[in-house]
Amino acid sequence: MTRLSRRGQVEPFHVMETAAAAARRQDTHGDAILLCVGQPATPAPLVVREAARAAIKQKVLGYTVTAGIPELRATIAADYADRYHVGVDPADVVITTGSSAGFQLVLLAAFDAGDTVAMTRPGYPAYRNTLLSLGARVIDLEAGPQTRYQPTVAMLEALPEPPAGLVIASPANPTGTIIDPGELAELAAWCAANDCLLISDEIYHGISYGRDCVTVRQFSADAVAVGSVSKYHSMTGWRLGWLVLPRALRRPVELLQGNLAICAPAISQVAALAAFAAEARAELDGHVARYARNRDLLLRRLPELGITAFAPPDGAFYAYCDVSHLTTDSQRWCADVLAATGVALAPGIDFDPVAGNRMMRLSFCGQTDELAEALDRLARLT
Repeated sequence: MTRLSRRGQVEPFHVMETAAAAARRQDTHGDAILLCVGQPATPAPLVVREAARAAIKQKVLGYTVTAGIPELRATIAADYADRYHVGVDPADVVITTGSSAGFQLVLLAAFDAGDTVAMTRPGYPAYRNTLLSLGARVIDLEAGPQTRYQPTVAMLEALPEPPAGLVIASPANPTGTIIDPGELAELAAWCAANDCLLISDEIYHGISYGRDCVTVRQFSADAVAVGSVSKYHSMTGWRLGWLVLPRALRRPVELLQGNLAICAPAISQVAALAAFAAEARAELDGHVARYARNRDLLLRRLPELGITAFAPPDGAFYAYCDVSHLTTDSQRWCADVLAATGVALAPGIDFDPVAGNRMMRLSFCGQTDELAEALDRLARLT
């Protein structure tokens, strides 16, 4: 008999299961359109690919130092100074195998089994599932339109006792909402006063529509900022992220990374240096302009589907939509939509295990003509 741990019995990440179903649809019908996954439809910037090609030819690309190559850590610190006007010591930056691995390292370094960590519902499912697999107790902060799906100090004050940690995201997944700077400052101050580690997922920074993104490090050196080249930089498969850490967490995270991964992928670290260059930014801002056009198209056409209630997509590239006029079982409904139209949507139950049965998430980071075709198919279905 094979031994199985309880930590492995987590809920599936339904988005990825939907993507797998869409791949099967593509194999059998050749008509799948993936609006379920938050993956840009474009490759890494040309200068990044050229840097990778040169590195393969010229460098050994063996293990790097555990915390990441010094040049990349310094480049990321300089980007915080340029983008947010906040000083970051390169020694506070640890390069990780995507933001997902960074998140796991922080959880392992900061919390013990049984510790309480708060997060919003709806929220990114991998936060919840990873926390539960590590033995943490998740506290749901039910967030809705009245708080723009973001947590507030009032929610934290209403808890019986302060949690050991708070996970926030801005722009958020699945809602795309951005925390106002004043509200982020209040959350940071409350966490500092209540010995609560604030972990801020900022991987969608650079993708916003008229609202500014601010980093938690502008308000607290005791908070953790999580970053990545996956979304704005269009480099999901390169698996390259980073943490900006409080000083007390530097060494524990480095020790854990050394044991669990040794280092982030060397080729991705070298290539990511070019992702912060001006040539890359010009190309990437062109992608954001396309996301904005897609967003406008989506907001104009969602009412054709009877969808009039959705979170305001201030950033990222998602619309989190109320489809209760169509279903009370979003998982089954998304499967039926895929079978009938070839359009893959993410069931809301992935992001909200309580009320997500009447919600779905739609990603608009693909090509505009493909999004328009998907909306045409959905309009015919509904």
